[in-house]
Amino acid sequence: MARLVLVSNRVALPNRDGEGQAGGLAVAIRPVLKRHPGIWFGWSGRVAARSDLTIQTIRRGDQSYVLTDLAEEDYREYYNGYANRVLWPILHYRLDLAEFSRRDLSGYMRVNRHFAAELHKVLQPDDVIWVHDYHLVPLAQALRDGGHRNKIGFFQHIPFPPPEILTALPNHEQLIPTMGHYDLVGFQTEIDATNFARYLRNECRMSSRDPYTFQAGDRTVRIGVFPVGVETAALSRLARRSVQSPFVRDVVESLAGRVMIIGVDRLDYSKGIALRMEAFDRFLSTYLDWRGKVTYLQITPKSRSEIPEYAEMECHIGETAGRINGRYGEASWTPIRYVNRAYSRSALVGLYRSARVALVTPLRDGMNLVAKEYVAAQDPEDPGVLILSRFAGAAAECRAALLVNPYDAESVGTAIAQALSMPLNERRARHDALVQVLTANDVKSWGEHFILALTRPLGFSNASSGVGHRSAS
Repeated sequence: MARLVLVSNRVALPNRDGEGQAGGLAVAIRPVLKRHPGIWFGWSGRVAARSDLTIQTIRRGDQSYVLTDLAEEDYREYYNGYANRVLWPILHYRLDLAEFSRRDLSGYMRVNRHFAAELHKVLQPDDVIWVHDYHLVPLAQALRDGGHRNKIGFFQHIPFPPPEILTALPNHEQLIPTMGHYDLVGFQTEIDATNFARYLRNECRMSSRDPYTFQAGDRTVRIGVFPVGVETAALSRLARRSVQSPFVRDVVESLAGRVMIIGVDRLDYSKGIALRMEAFDRFLSTYLDWRGKVTYLQITPKSRSEIPEYAEMECHIGETAGRINGRYGEASWTPIRYVNRAYSRSALVGLYRSARVALVTPLRDGMNLVAKEYVAAQDPEDPGVLILSRFAGAAAECRAALLVNPYDAESVGTAIAQALSMPLNERRARHDALVQVLTANDVKSWGEHFILALTRPLGFSNASSGVGHRSAS
C-alpha cells in the first residue's frame, strides 16, 4: 500500500522503548502503525508565541512523527474555544452547554488551514491520508484547495447527532458540508452514520446512489460503520498478570472481603458520573443487605480544568460522593472511593479483573472502550458483569451486557443489585457472548477495514452497512 499519513489533533509520541500512551486515540492507532508505518501529524501539545512556533520531525523506527506547535491565540480559539466549547457539547447532544463565538470558529478554520499548509510540505501524490475526529472536520477541504487529490478518509470517534440537533450549530452550513471533500467518512455506529447521511440528503441536497454513497460535485463521498475494538487476547493476558501485582493486591486487600464495583472515566459531563453516583445511592437505600458489603471505586482523571464548566462539574461530583459517603458510611467502610488521577493500563486491567461489576453509564459516547476492556480483562471461569448505558456506542455490540438508561437512577440501581446477585452460569453465558463479539471485531480489524474501504475502487460496497464493517452482534 502507499504511505499512510495519519492526522489528529494530538500525536501520541512513544518513548524510546517504543511504548505509547495507555488510552485514548493511541490505543486504536498503535496497531495501524505497526502494519502501515508512515507519518503521524498533529499538534505537539506546546503553546508558544507566534514568533516562537516550531515544526519538528521525530523518528521512531519506521514511523515519522511530525509535530507542530500552536500559537496562544490558536489554542484559545481552536482548541479551548470551538472544539471543546462548541463542537464537543453539540456532538454529544448538549445544546445547552455550547458557547458559540464567531471568533472561535475563525480560529478553528485557521488552524485547520495551518495543518493543511504544513502537511503540504510532506505529502506525496500517492499518500493515503486518514484524518481523525471533530477537531479537523474541514481539513480535507483545505487540502483539496491546495491541489491535493489523494485518497482522504475521516473517522469520527465521538457521536454524530441527527440533523435536528446539528442544525442548531451556528454556521453549520459553513462547516459540516466540508466533510463532502473526504472520500470516506467513518463512524462508530449505524445511528451516527445514518445521522450524517440524513444531513447530506436533507441539508446539502446531495444526490445518492444508495443510502451511504453521495455525489459531492464531481466527487463521491462514501459513509461507513467501523466500531473501534480492543486488543481482546492481549488484554486478557495482561489482566491475568496484573491481578497479581502489588498495587492490585493492595487494593483488593483493602476491601476486606467486600465486593468491588468499578467505574473509570475521564472527567467529562458526557460520562454521567454524578447520575451514576445517584444510582448507587438508590441502590444502597433500596437494598439494605448490601450496605457494608460493597465498595464502588470511581477512577476519574481530571480533564480540561481550565474550562469553567469542568471545574464546576468536578466540585459537583466530589460533593455528591461526599454526601453519599456521609449518609451511608461507617468508620470501617467508605461506600464510594473517588480518585482523581490516572493509572497505567496494566493497573486498570488488574482492577477490572478484580471487580464484580463495571458501571459504564455515559449519557452519550461514541464507543467507550472501558466497557470492552472490562469484558476482555475478566476471568472466564468467574467473570464480572458489565452494566452499560444504551447511549454508548458499545451497546450496539455488547447486547449481552445489562443495558440501562443512565438518566433513570432507580433502574440503574436495580441493575446493580441484579449484577451483584447474578448466578455464575448466567455471568459465564453473558461473558462468553460478549467475548465472541469483541474477538470478531478487535482493534486490528478496525484499522484494516477502514483502510481497505478507503483505498478500494468505487463500486465495491457492503449492502448491510455502506462501505464499512459491521461486527457480529
